[in-house]
Order: sequence, then structure tokens, then C-alpha cells
Amino acid sequence: MTHAGGGRTLNGAIDRIEAHFTSRHTRAALLARQALGKVQPEDRAVRERLVQEMRAETRIDGSVGGAPLPTIWRAIELMDLGHGGDQVGTIRVLGWVLNLQDKPGNYAEGCTPTRHQRGTCEHYLGGFFSPGPPNKRVTPITLPHGSAVRKERAARFMISCLALRAVLRGGQEKRAPVVRHLESLVGLQERWGEWGGFLAPDMVTAALHALALAPPPFRSILPRAAAYVVENQSADGTWEGANLFQAVAALAAAGTPEARLGMRRAVPALLSRQRRDGTFGTVARDERALIGLRALVLVRREMEEQPAHAG
Repeated sequence: MTHAGGGRTLNGAIDRIEAHFTSRHTRAALLARQALGKVQPEDRAVRERLVQEMRAETRIDGSVGGAPLPTIWRAIELMDLGHGGDQVGTIRVLGWVLNLQDKPGNYAEGCTPTRHQRGTCEHYLGGFFSPGPPNKRVTPITLPHGSAVRKERAARFMISCLALRAVLRGGQEKRAPVVRHLESLVGLQERWGEWGGFLAPDMVTAALHALALAPPPFRSILPRAAAYVVENQSADGTWEGANLFQAVAALAAAGTPEARLGMRRAVPALLSRQRRDGTFGTVARDERALIGLRALVLVRREMEEQPAHAG
């Protein structure tokens, strides 16, 4: 099974990532083996140990050092490891995250003539999570998948979308502010306009990933939103101005036919960036390897499920 990418093969790329994760005892390694259907006998014990360590690192108030981004990611990590939104440790972390919603410093706060015209102010948007007060910079930040964000408003938007993903996975989709956040993302999607316009490409893919976890009434937007991202994909499988791994993760979460097309087109870009050890560089090494693996496995599965064409 081959794919364009400097002569590298899809199966070879998957095998290299598998080898990277084989002897590792991390959250990403557990999820990688799960994606490959190659869970090891000791993985259950590793999972329990990781959950205990993560819970021990959280404060009694549920936060990780009182910092929004690490705390939001901790909620996602715990749920990745099977510690669901109905379990005490995760409930406490999610409670701390939910307390950030509609607080001063959130993306929607404030109104200027330009923001009002674009529909990006508090008169149109709500439910956003605040990563910090408006008079305190939160940038620069590095998101878990390795994307560096230096623009303040983009960072506040993307952190809020990550928080929305966490609370949706934690079963909080019926809360009024959460619904308002989803409604706001839907409204913004209808005004995305030109790629790289008033919303940076990374903000678009962050919104797509959050919408991909939304309940059914909101998921009807996914085909159109995913198509928009894929329509703006470059010939080499990347996106101008967007982090490749963030875009691929968002498309994998969306799972629509349009999203799957974008993932197939992204394969050459992934193959060309893979190192001999199976990873994609030193930045967010395991997280990017996991994103790449999941995408490549999904593409391979889809190719295997396609009926063979007659001679």
C-alpha cells in the first residue's frame, strides 16, 4: 500500500510510529496501541498508574497549578485514559474549567465597530472560556499538539475551543453557556469568508474540532465546515497559515466524507515529515505521533474497505 511522499509507504509510516510507541508507558502510547488494536497486557495497570499520578498533580480545587491551559488539557487526558466526566477526579477538574466560562478576558468580551461588523463581539457571541483577565497577556502559548500561538485574541479563542472540547466530552453539553458557545461557533462559521481573513486558519480548525464533539443539532454544520477547510488545502496536503497536526486532528474528529478527503490529501505531508524513529520532530513529539498515527490508520482502513476495482 503506497502513497505519495518521497517513496514512503502508508504501512511503513504506521509501522514506524508503532515501533516508537511499543515500549512506552505514556497516555499517547496507550492510545496509539488502542488505535492499532494491539493493547498490551500491562496497559491496564499503566493506565491506572497514569490516572493516579495525574490526579495527584491536581490541586484540591481541581486545577493544575491554577493555570487554565494545563487544567483544560488535564481534563482531556483523564478522559482519554477512561476516567470519565462522571468520576470524582475529572468532575473536579471540569468544574474548575466550567468556572472560566463567560469570565472577564474571554474572546467575546468587548465591542468595537470592526468587531461588531464582523459579529465577533459580545453582542453576537457568548459562552467563551477565559484563560485570564483582559489586562494580563496569555501569549505566547504552545498548545498540546505543538502549535505556537503569539497573537492574543487567537490564543484566547483557541484555548476556549479546547475547553469546549473538554466539557463536551465530560457530558456538559446541556448547560446553557455551553450551548451558547456552540451557537457562537456555528454563527462564526457562517461568516468565515476568505481563508486567513478575520479568523486565522488555526482558529478555524480549532472551532471545527470543537464542533465535531457537539451533540446532533450542531453536528449538521460539520460537512460544510469540513468542506471549507478541505477546499483551502494546498496541493501538498498542508494548509497555508495552519498547523498541519491541528488541522488533521480536527478533520479526524469531524469524520465526514469531506473530512476524510482532506485526511487522504494530507498523507503525503505527513509522510514527508516523518523521521526514521516514527515521530514528526521534537515538538510535541508523542502528541504529533499519535495524531499522525490516528489519521494514517483511518486512511488505511478506508482504503481497505473500498471495493477492489476490476482489472
